[in-house]
Amino acid sequence: MQVTETLNEGLKRGYAITVTAAELDAKVVEKLKEAQPTVEMKGFRKGKVPMALLRKQFGQRLMGEAMQEAIDGALTSHLDTTGDRPAAQPEMKMTNPDWKEGDDVAVDVSYEKLPDIPETDFSAIKLERMVVKADDESVQEALDNLASSPQAVTYEAKKTQAKKDDQVVIDFVGKVDGEAFEGGTAQDYPLVLGSNSFIPGFEDGLLKVKAGDEKDVEVTFPEDYQAANLAGKVAVFSCTVKEVRAPKKPEMDDELAKKFGADDLAALKGQIAERLEAEYTGASRAIAKRALLDALDVAVSFDLPQSLVEAETGQIAHQLWHEENPDVQGHDHPEVTPTDEHVKLAERRVKLGLLLADIGQKAEIKVTDQEMTQAMMNQARQYPGQEREFFEFVQKNAQYRQQMQAPMFEDKVVDLIFEKAVMTDKEVSKDDLQKAVEKLEEE
Repeated sequence: MQVTETLNEGLKRGYAITVTAAELDAKVVEKLKEAQPTVEMKGFRKGKVPMALLRKQFGQRLMGEAMQEAIDGALTSHLDTTGDRPAAQPEMKMTNPDWKEGDDVAVDVSYEKLPDIPETDFSAIKLERMVVKADDESVQEALDNLASSPQAVTYEAKKTQAKKDDQVVIDFVGKVDGEAFEGGTAQDYPLVLGSNSFIPGFEDGLLKVKAGDEKDVEVTFPEDYQAANLAGKVAVFSCTVKEVRAPKKPEMDDELAKKFGADDLAALKGQIAERLEAEYTGASRAIAKRALLDALDVAVSFDLPQSLVEAETGQIAHQLWHEENPDVQGHDHPEVTPTDEHVKLAERRVKLGLLLADIGQKAEIKVTDQEMTQAMMNQARQYPGQEREFFEFVQKNAQYRQQMQAPMFEDKVVDLIFEKAVMTDKEVSKDDLQKAVEKLEEE
């Protein structure tokens, strides 16, 4: 077997691999000998079929297997020797397509190798971490929001007209073309005006009603309504208003705290403060992470595999096109031409992705089975009643597991660098943090 280098340009590599006819024949014979003890054929005892007959019967099929194994083995041996790691699946092309048994096999192999990534002095990276404390004003604001939530608000009857945020208790019958339809009737239904829990126009039609009023409300079902028999249809709801109730905010006391699972008001305020500071910490980390990635992008330089850059560029351009054209759901659209900005962003992503992967590999960072299980449990909560199906889907889908694992691995690498970089805490206001987050989202 011969391996001859034909291309060595940047990260691009090319090799001509020749597997001789004798090597192929030896591999076929080896496979036949392995199979011989188990082969049964009419006229011969098991394991006693002559080699010449086995070769005639199975040789052609085994030749293809032997050819593939020989080429794969040559490539694997070459990669082990050189230490090259292909950025993508190597391209393999047979250069003598008119091959016949007895000929040597000649194959051209080409790939881009992953670059050698230089060591980074993390201690030379200087970062600033924004620190925000949950002050009394922020805690009180959050407490006010809780007190205004449906879980806390109660309603008391009033005699005046219904307005936005009031609750009306109604009986109603909905009809299309004069006929009542399934699901369009209810009694003693408590509806908060402005909650948008009914189809558009229904709640607006009940503004200014009073207890005892009867009113017909005409609405049009949306074209994409889930019940196909009602989609786009005009309906009339005959409503009887039994009661109009005004919202009543609860007292800021221990009883309110118990509604939210706290022992008393002081404990609830403490929980709110912890939650706020956890949110602030998360936002601060995101800002520091962006600053770290910017610093790494400037500090580290190496050649990038163009195949990865081109693939990433196409993906970015396609994704941004769909964001700009949200009405187009599928992929039946004109070809998207990447811009220089798309290329620049792709180069950054590929560079930082390879760098963080290399840092994590050298540091032997792993995402444990326990961490993956916890992540799966957290995501499964988004599908109440379907948790088991979600777990089964993840177990069977290696690509989805990789998508879950990748950001967890990246966060571990980032935390490792944070520990080694020079990190300075800077106490700022909530507004300053919010402005920094908004700037981050704009970039």
